[in-house]
Amino acid sequence: MRIVMAEDDPLLREGLALLLRAESLDVVAKVGTADDVLDAIDTHRPDVAILDVRMPPTHTDEGIRAAVEARRRHPGLAVLVLSAYVEQSFATDLLTGGVGGLGYLLKERVGRVEEFLDALRRVADGGTAIDPEVVAQLFTRSRQDTRLERLSPRERDVLGLMAEGLGNSAIAGRLVVTDGAVHKHIRNIFAKLDLAPTQQVDRRVAAVLHYLENARRP
Repeated sequence: MRIVMAEDDPLLREGLALLLRAESLDVVAKVGTADDVLDAIDTHRPDVAILDVRMPPTHTDEGIRAAVEARRRHPGLAVLVLSAYVEQSFATDLLTGGVGGLGYLLKERVGRVEEFLDALRRVADGGTAIDPEVVAQLFTRSRQDTRLERLSPRERDVLGLMAEGLGNSAIAGRLVVTDGAVHKHIRNIFAKLDLAPTQQVDRRVAAVLHYLENARRP
């Protein structure tokens, strides 16, 4: 796996690079600004880009804007964004264009090495990894949608884990239930969110995007 990373804190940047290289991952470039990361992505064509949300010069949303631009220039590029805080608007802005190969994690998750590496690999493989704390806050903001209110507490748990990017078996393991029970909950989620089977729409992705998009509404 070839990785370009952007983090303006030199200590965190070097520490993360050491962690990745210790796992035999190839960090082909590590930079400190949004402009530099776009140049590095253009030059190295990595499998994954890891970006901090807040970078110079304004330390606001440079990382998100760089991630969106990188995906525009290189469709299919896997992007994992790291943030010190839960910033819901940034998460939903990033994910609005589709959830494949995208991740949004809190920086504290990096310290949980196995969780972080699992999320990185999931994103690199075209999956999704949204920090559980981000998911929890998005659910809180999504309560005005009456269709989401139809979900039982267990179905909300399942949809939250779907949003984190977990597959059925991983969800079953996390909730200590059978794969069959998870499959049944997901069928119920699709029905309650009015997601009928079609050839054009992945209902699993549609269910996640439904509440992410709803969370953006005032």
